[in-house]
Amino acid sequence: MKYLIVLVVVLVAVWLWRKGRREELQSRRPPPPAPGEIAPPQAMLRCAHCGLHLPAADAVRGADGVAYCSTAHRQAATR
Repeated sequence: MKYLIVLVVVLVAVWLWRKGRREELQSRRPPPPAPGEIAPPQAMLRCAHCGLHLPAADAVRGADGVAYCSTAHRQAATR
């Protein structure tokens, strides 16, 4: 019986210690950054070879002005 009481006291002590540590860690955590300005949406293009949609800034242009997702797909389309 005395071992059961000791076990309960130890478990309660560990629970209180962990609860205190959790609250302490949360208080140390820096506040989340304020939401910044959202970038404007980018124009999306479709790869003429595989159909992947990608931002226009990342597209590789072919000789005829067609957009591709990579130089490999641009070369494959010219063959």
